[in-house]
Amino acid sequence: MSITSQIESFSELKILVIGDIMVDAYYFGAVDRISPEAPVPIISVSKKDHRLGGAANVALNLISLGAKVSLCAVIGLDEEGRELLSLLSNEKIYTDGIYIDKSRPTTMKTRVISGTHHLMRIDHESTESISAETENFLISFVKKSIHSIDAIIIEDYNKGLLTERLISEVISIANHNNIPSVVDPKKENFFAYKNCTLFKPNRKEIREGLKTDLDLRLTTNVEKVADELMHILGCKNIMVTLSEDGVFVKSAKETSHIKAHDRTIIDVSGAGDTVVSVAALCLASGMELDKSAELANIAGGLVCQKVGVVPINRQELLDEINKLKI
Repeated sequence: MSITSQIESFSELKILVIGDIMVDAYYFGAVDRISPEAPVPIISVSKKDHRLGGAANVALNLISLGAKVSLCAVIGLDEEGRELLSLLSNEKIYTDGIYIDKSRPTTMKTRVISGTHHLMRIDHESTESISAETENFLISFVKKSIHSIDAIIIEDYNKGLLTERLISEVISIANHNNIPSVVDPKKENFFAYKNCTLFKPNRKEIREGLKTDLDLRLTTNVEKVADELMHILGCKNIMVTLSEDGVFVKSAKETSHIKAHDRTIIDVSGAGDTVVSVAALCLASGMELDKSAELANIAGGLVCQKVGVVPINRQELLDEINKLKI
């Protein structure tokens, strides 16, 4: 099957995303003076926007690429939670797996942007681990959903959803049913994702997780830490995102370093979400690891040419593939 045909087959896939979801709020405007009250810029707001963030942005990327998506997450019983459910409903993302916890707030990140300059971010959140009751609900949802999905993405933003127990149970359920599990980790619980199908850290996460001083700009060192991670985690595949240096992938059968394409980078926000979305869809459709990494690398680069956390759609990806003659 050609790459084009495999990308078009994304519409036949259903992906379960489990992770920290949030509202990404934006204030856009212009700065032309400093406040007389304190040495800070005054922004004249011309536009406000609320978007799906965190694991919800991963879900939105999957929808934009043609897949069907179900979310497994937690929100608060608050205005932000209601808005998040409304945004998800508008995108036809299934929300049956979302647990409403009245004891915690819905995560909201507010960004203030002037032109292409990111001036400030304000976070409203709780990073406390979820309760056993919430864990039980989410595990039960994964068990009853597993026979109708093609892959699971575990998207960790260290906001408290992904406990060690939940991670272990979800990966175990996936493996028992031969469903690929794709992990986008963060510093906490970095080594909890044992036996996953694909582990996708970036350089910063590897430095923090392994506490290594190796120069990860060198491919030989990236391969060394990838070997170490595969040994510790027992995972089948490693994909390390290297920002402007592309993507490194390793499995028992192959090792590849895919270079990044030259682009005008405007904003890297959300690029990791796009990479993990494309990688999961490619693996679920049966694509080889190196080709999956190549497409994920292209998709992540496209997102970096946009302002804010914005997904790409399937046609954009197809057009870029044709342009680059992949």
